Amino acid sequence: MEETRVSASTHVRRVIAYVVLAFLSFLCLFWFFILFINATRSHSALTKGFTVIPSTNLLKNLNKLFHGSQPVVRGLINSVVVSSGTAALSVYFSTMTAYAIHAYDFKGKKAIFTFILAIMMIPTQVSALGFIQWMTKLNLMDNFVPLIVPGIAAPITFFFMKQYMDSNLPGSLIEAARIDGATEFKIFNSIVLPLMIPAIAVQVIFTFVSSWNNYFTPALVLKTDKMKTLPVLIAQLRGADFLKFDMGVVYAMIAFSIFPVIIVYLILSKYIVGGVTAGGVKE
Repeated sequence: MEETRVSASTHVRRVIAYVVLAFLSFLCLFWFFILFINATRSHSALTKGFTVIPSTNLLKNLNKLFHGSQPVVRGLINSVVVSSGTAALSVYFSTMTAYAIHAYDFKGKKAIFTFILAIMMIPTQVSALGFIQWMTKLNLMDNFVPLIVPGIAAPITFFFMKQYMDSNLPGSLIEAARIDGATEFKIFNSIVLPLMIPAIAVQVIFTFVSSWNNYFTPALVLKTDKMKTLPVLIAQLRGADFLKFDMGVVYAMIAFSIFPVIIVYLILSKYIVGGVTAGGVKE
């Protein structure tokens, strides 16, 4: 009798969990659905109100988008270059920094850890003026370097990697590799990074999406249309004058800009699920 009650209680909790997850999934995906529906509608239809029925203007909107004044394909390439470079540098060097804090004992270790975390409290806007002045002196305006290289210093990514290492990277494994004669770079690249794949996949997604959606810094640094990323081009398209403004084209461009992010997630999601399922090396 008691086992029956426990089984029924477990079944009820499971049903409730599935219902809640289904509802949250609906809330997350509904807005993407509306975005793609609006991308199929004309500007005049969009001004009449909301509908969940697709229209027939998708090809017309895409034709206007790719044959308009905005270099959309070049903007896509620019966004891929900036986001990929930022994600690669941020994740690799943040993992390396976290490994140094995790694996070594030295004076001032806690102070450095606290200082890195304190940097997270500084908004980007606070240092924007000085950053732009510095980039101007270095002759790096209208260049991808100011958008990619600063990604090396990513306190949030560092903190995530440090916490993951504390749970999944035993010190005995590192000591064993040192006893076997492996250099520190070999230990990091051949042992630490493979163990960190689940965390790396998560942070690559977050960093890529954050850089992809970043408008503030590219809008300050990039001046010519051939160098601008998609968020800047979308803002320009939305800011067009009344006679040239077409909401259907704007929605088509936003939908077009989302596809690379979805592709990155689909590629890396299997590593996340696999890593969470398999777990890590435990001491």
